[in-house]
Parts: sequence; C-alpha cells; structure tokens
Amino acid sequence: QVQLVESGGDLVQPGGSLRLSCAASGSIFSINTMGWYRQAPGKERELVADINSDTSTYYKDSVKDRFTISRDNAKNTVYLQMNSLKPEDTAVYYCYADLRYNHYGFPRSGDFWGKGTLVTVSS
Repeated sequence: QVQLVESGGDLVQPGGSLRLSCAASGSIFSINTMGWYRQAPGKERELVADINSDTSTYYKDSVKDRFTISRDNAKNTVYLQMNSLKPEDTAVYYCYADLRYNHYGFPRSGDFWGKGTLVTVSS
C-alpha cells in the first residue's frame, strides 16, 4: 500500500526556520497534488500549501512570503521550507498526496495522509 512519512518537526524560536519533508512510498504510478495541512490545538485542520504536477502552487495568505513548497518527483517527496516562524504557526503538520497507485494489479486514484509532525514555535 501507499505510505506518506513526514519528518522535520521540532521546537524552534520565533523568527526561526524549519524544513519539513514528506516521502511517499509504495506502488505509485503518478502523483498529482502534494501538500501540507496543519491543525493547531482546538482548531480545525487547514490547508497551508500545495503543489501540483505542473508545479503550480497555492499558499494560505498568512504564510505567503514566509513558506515555500517544493517537490522532487524522482523521490516522490514534498518539502515545506518555513522561515520567519511565528507562535501562531504552532501545529501538527500533515502531508497529503493525491495520486494514482497499483491496487491489486489495477490503477486506482486516491488521497493519502501522513501521521503528522509537530512544529512548536516558542521562546
């Protein structure tokens, strides 16, 4: 089956930087969109940024000019470079991918999620 594994979450001071990574593995034919959601305590999960196969991107307004999303198609990996971090960026960050994969010998499309990585911005 397909798995997404995130890494890079940590405790960082305000103004600091982090780079999150998410690698997709399994019998994958192609990946359309990869991206990052986040969920802060007591709040709903929200889309932070995503990137399509044509490299077009979306960013939540509050992270524009601070976060950069990129992908390495050869590695089925998406990255989120986060600069000028603020306490309000504190959340669990979840990776997702919209992809086509081998399902018992047949191509199938679906969305997959990672288990999340914690980012804490605090002094």
